[in-house]
Amino acid sequence: MADLASQPLLAVLRDRGLVDDMQIEEVLAEHTRGGRPVSQILVDYGLIDGETQLQIIAEQLGTEVVEINELDLTPEVIGAIPGAVARSAQCLPVSLNGANVRVALVDPMNPAVVDEIGFASGKEVQVVVADPQLVEKLIQKFYPAESGGVGDLLQQLGSDEDIAREMAEVSAGGTIDLNNLANEAPIVKFVNLVLFQAVQDRASDIHFEPFEDEFKIRYRVDGALYEMSPPPKHLALPVISRIKVMANLDISERRLPQDGRISINIGGREVDLRVSTLPTQFGESVVLRVLDRSALQLEVENLGFPKFIYDLVVELIQQPNGIFVVTGPTGCGKTTTLYSCLRRVNTIDSKLLTVEDPVEFDIEGIMQVPVNDSMGMTFSKALRSFLRQDPDIIMLGEMRDLETSQVAIQASLTGHLVLTTLHTNDAPGAVTRLVDMGVEPFLISSTLLAVLAQRLVRTTCKRCRTPFEPTESQLAQLNLSPHDIGDKVFYYGRGCKECNDTGYRGRKGIFELLPLSDPVRMLINERAPTVVIRQKAIELGMVALREDGLRSIFDGDTTIEEVLRYT
Repeated sequence: MADLASQPLLAVLRDRGLVDDMQIEEVLAEHTRGGRPVSQILVDYGLIDGETQLQIIAEQLGTEVVEINELDLTPEVIGAIPGAVARSAQCLPVSLNGANVRVALVDPMNPAVVDEIGFASGKEVQVVVADPQLVEKLIQKFYPAESGGVGDLLQQLGSDEDIAREMAEVSAGGTIDLNNLANEAPIVKFVNLVLFQAVQDRASDIHFEPFEDEFKIRYRVDGALYEMSPPPKHLALPVISRIKVMANLDISERRLPQDGRISINIGGREVDLRVSTLPTQFGESVVLRVLDRSALQLEVENLGFPKFIYDLVVELIQQPNGIFVVTGPTGCGKTTTLYSCLRRVNTIDSKLLTVEDPVEFDIEGIMQVPVNDSMGMTFSKALRSFLRQDPDIIMLGEMRDLETSQVAIQASLTGHLVLTTLHTNDAPGAVTRLVDMGVEPFLISSTLLAVLAQRLVRTTCKRCRTPFEPTESQLAQLNLSPHDIGDKVFYYGRGCKECNDTGYRGRKGIFELLPLSDPVRMLINERAPTVVIRQKAIELGMVALREDGLRSIFDGDTTIEEVLRYT
């Protein structure tokens, strides 16, 4: 049964006997596939209408359903909640009585934001239930300033004479306290707004980049970078200092790289930000990796494996010993795949240990150890210690050198299952990479269970996707002829508001799994080159990355350009 912690509405409906486990699985599968709200899917599937859902939520929360009348939303009522809070917490004040304010939430089953609203407004908050689509529409109508909020705030910051004066003093070698500068209200507000917008736009990374004449801020969404309105150049130092304060880094140290972490609640969602600073010619460059716990679904079922790969992977991770390698470039989802596998085998009768650089997500019930090279805590050192900790399953962040690889092999030979990653282009290349590192071929063939190569391709926006006829040259790049495709339909995204006019929204995996069969083991022992191993694997039924990409194109999930770009 799928984890319902992230979908409290479904949990309530199940407890009341209004939906069964099978219907819940269908609704969750559709939610994962298309990203539509669960409440809408329940209506579309004819399971429970919207009004009944609202009534049940209200009963569960011990409150009532209200009809919102726009005429009642006077400036006094709207002013009860600050605009930034209304947008980030997605809440709308519907009535005001002295120090008490009644608010409707877009997601009423997320009561965690109530404290945040109360703190920001200084009022006693009572949650009521209303049509979430209407609530969302009215928030956009009554709190529009923040939608162009970054632009407005940039104007204010650009003309803020105090900050400009303090920055001029820093440039002239003055001794302004950077801590005070980083905690100036406009700077705090600006950084919070940048983070909020990045999480709203589903960004995976946020880049703060100082150049000689400008200060750029860019988001990476679905693997592509987008630039936002650049702030004035003199804000680089206070903005970056603010981020370092949030991450508990040394703000006076601007000559050495630093790493840290920020845990923050954005719009009722727990978000971890991994912070990396790098000294450059014109100031420190900072990159934040966004680790959104609520957006992450660490289940093997949610990885999008084709059925035969799913069955094989589930079988592999239940082996008593051996090494399972996931390979691919940085940012292709290797860690997510391994975490999902660990979640599957994380049972009360197994001891699981991981060594990572750094630990990305905390998983309950698993001992996770961060690498710390400066203190001498390397992958190989941690692994050696693990063997004395009586583990059943070990996850090793990366096999990056001969020493680590040898200890991993030793661990698998002494009865442990080892899950790890490598940076190679395809699955057969992982074998050659290990040989190049200096690992003996007979050790690879006797311990390696399988290699999974993966890539993330952007998925076509469901709202604006349009069928089209591919040209012969496009088909030739995929080694296809018009005869091969028959009546299959190809799609591309025209671009719409939903996908920021990119034509893409979200990403999915394409995969290549090389299980080690006896013929492949013989080739490894003979030190055969990658091409030969690859040929034999395809003969034995391995589906190459390009072929799996074709499956995604034919299913209408992605485009020819995306598959050609990544395979």
